[in-house]
Amino acid sequence: MSPHEILHPARWKPAKGYANGVAAKGRMIFTGGLVGWNADCTFETDDFTGQVAQTLRNVVDVLAEGGAGPEHLVRLTWYVTDKREYLGNLPGIGAAYREIIGRHYPAMALVQVVALVEDFAKVEIEATAVVPEE
Repeated sequence: MSPHEILHPARWKPAKGYANGVAAKGRMIFTGGLVGWNADCTFETDDFTGQVAQTLRNVVDVLAEGGAGPEHLVRLTWYVTDKREYLGNLPGIGAAYREIIGRHYPAMALVQVVALVEDFAKVEIEATAVVPEE
């Protein structure tokens, strides 16, 4: 069960793979823009889904440093260099997401950008998490 309240107007069609809004109260954790490289800042693949999976693992690692887990995510902002590549890889991205994050779907936005600072990166993700007050 999510520690947050999902905000979804009753008359709207269901959101698939994301939430339209989330209400949360507690300690906030923000990540910087994370990319799909490993702990040594080396890209192991140029495969889009592979970079997404590594980026999501990086998000989870940073959250853990703040005492949070994927279930505490309230927002993800994705920056991709090619929306067609994103859309063409949705099944693999969905599988990687469920494996790493689970079936927790925070509010999300995805934006196509001309380029990312790391030339080899195909995706960059910023995350916000809220750990409930005890």
